[in-house]
Amino acid sequence: MSRSIIWFRNNLRLHDNAALANACRHDQALGLYCFDPGLFRETAYGFLKTGALRLHFILEALENLQEELGKLNIPLKVVIAKPEIVIPELCDRWSIDGVYAQKEHTYEELQVEKLLTEALPDKTQLHFTEGITLFNPEKLPFDLDKMPRVFTDVRKMLEKYGEIPDIVDQPGAREAWPGNEELEQWPGWEAFGLEAETPDERTAFPWRGDEKAALERLESYLWESRRIEKYKFTRNGLVGADYSSKFSPWLSIGALSPRMIYHEVKRYEQEVKKNISTYWLIFELIWRDFFRLVAMQHGSKIFMAEGIRQKPVEWSFDPEVFEKWRTGNTGDDFVDANMKELQLTGFMSNRGRQNVASYLAHDLKQDWRAGAAWFENRLIDYDVTSNWGNWMYVAGVGNDPRDRKFNTQWQAEKYDKNRQYRKLWLD
Repeated sequence: MSRSIIWFRNNLRLHDNAALANACRHDQALGLYCFDPGLFRETAYGFLKTGALRLHFILEALENLQEELGKLNIPLKVVIAKPEIVIPELCDRWSIDGVYAQKEHTYEELQVEKLLTEALPDKTQLHFTEGITLFNPEKLPFDLDKMPRVFTDVRKMLEKYGEIPDIVDQPGAREAWPGNEELEQWPGWEAFGLEAETPDERTAFPWRGDEKAALERLESYLWESRRIEKYKFTRNGLVGADYSSKFSPWLSIGALSPRMIYHEVKRYEQEVKKNISTYWLIFELIWRDFFRLVAMQHGSKIFMAEGIRQKPVEWSFDPEVFEKWRTGNTGDDFVDANMKELQLTGFMSNRGRQNVASYLAHDLKQDWRAGAAWFENRLIDYDVTSNWGNWMYVAGVGNDPRDRKFNTQWQAEKYDKNRQYRKLWLD
């Protein structure tokens, strides 16, 4: 009788999940999700690293994951604990042969992987598989250390020579895990030190955070509404559920695979229509990969004030100025509307994010890292490399040497000419 643990991280799905498929080669399998206590510590800026709306979204995904895994006779254990402590304990207790997980690429996660490797019993093998990105980062068409700094150069090489893996088949049921009754209790809100929050009804993202909702949205956006055909021309919208694909929250927690999106878009292009908009959705997935590769290339520099350019800039941090920005009380109505939306829903358009980031870094002259940290707390689609990569980019310390300073009132006139968005959040 062989046993495995699937350590779920940012891959909260059954479809296209190599770690899950590999773990299911064993007779019995146990699912595990760890909320690392470090995710709920206070930042240097006076708020928690993870906020209530983001937690709410993850919990929704876990509820659905538990239900779907149950159909495979795989229980899901959810704990608040350090993975490098709880996983070895479970391995000892259940005589685990293998632990399977999706590979991560940033500093804190890599440290956990290192500590876990050192702590596991000799009997237990630790197996990592890639699954976050569209392209296989282990088979890049260039040396990562010499990767070009400019996105366009990287994109062209990936499009021409990069490898996009096929979808991994969903596994079948395992033998029942013993002692399920010991796995049923999940931590409540009080254990996280947070009060429960749910998104405001005006949200542009009115869906649950789970795999079921993600796959339904993929089906709807492509095959039912065919809105993908106009994606490039609507993606700068601000109001409503359908101005963009809204795939990013599910992508961020792995409830939706980027490869699933890619292969569905390619099928759509073959069977229905191919145009600039269908291409542009894939283009945005490549941007997502690019920021991941930048983090892999530069390591912890993405979290430094000087960014990957190591550009010396004297950033300041005034708590009062930052608080006005954070709460949407700057006096700039376009910035304030976007910050209110973020505060109340955990979501904001891409256009809004660029503007509020530029305003904090260039108009208010505040440390961009404080803004990135607030986004980490609040965004339901928080992705470590996309978030910090985009903030570096706008602050002028990332992949673009130019400062990305936005004229927020010009932007408001262009993208919210009738004030529909500002009225929605400020009136």
